[in-house]
Formats: sequence, C-alpha cells, structure tokens
Amino acid sequence: QVQLVESGGGFVQTGGSLRLSCAASGRTFSNYYVAWFRQAPGKEREFVASIKWSVSVTYYATSVQGRFTISGDNAKNMVYLQMNRLKPEDTAVYYCATRGLLQNAYNNWGQGTQVTVSS
Repeated sequence: QVQLVESGGGFVQTGGSLRLSCAASGRTFSNYYVAWFRQAPGKEREFVASIKWSVSVTYYATSVQGRFTISGDNAKNMVYLQMNRLKPEDTAVYYCATRGLLQNAYNNWGQGTQVTVSS
C-alpha cells in the first residue's frame, strides 16, 4: 500500500495561488491513478483532479478546470496540485488518494491539508 502525505496547504487571499504536494512512500505511483479530493465544512467530499500516472492523462472537475493543474514527478514520486486564481469556495481540506488501475474506487487516502481562501 502506498502511504500518502499531503503538504502545502495554507491561508491565501482570493485570486492567490498555492501548490499542494502529495508524497508517496512504500511504493511508487506507477500502477495507480492519483487524485485530489476536497471536503468543505458541512459538505461531502468531492473530486478535484486526477492523473493516470503511466500515461500522464489528467481529469478535472468542472469547477477547477483552467485554474488547477495536477502533475507528477517520477523521480521524486510526488504529485502536485497547482491552484491558481483561488476563490473562497475552494476552501476545504484537500486529500490525496490512489486507486489501482483495475479498481473502481479510491481506497487509499492521505491525512489531508487545509486550504483557506479569504474573500
């Protein structure tokens, strides 16, 4: 099982940027989809973005398309989420997650990192 540790969250004003990092230990991301999810207070956890590691194919939620970019670094075994033009509604705990290529659900999660965007 890949162990995931997120970092990079913080407090930023509307329009600002943050870059989240997800570090993997135990295994590489090679045979996984890696995704970012987020959960705001009182809301369900929602999908943000994902990357199919082996071919670097990416997917985004409509709400972040054009503002967020997911990427990976093979050498460092890291996944990043670059978040630009942040809005107050982006405020949430952001989680990194993985699922195997043949699995239907994300079943391995990090502990999360808080992102707060002030208006």
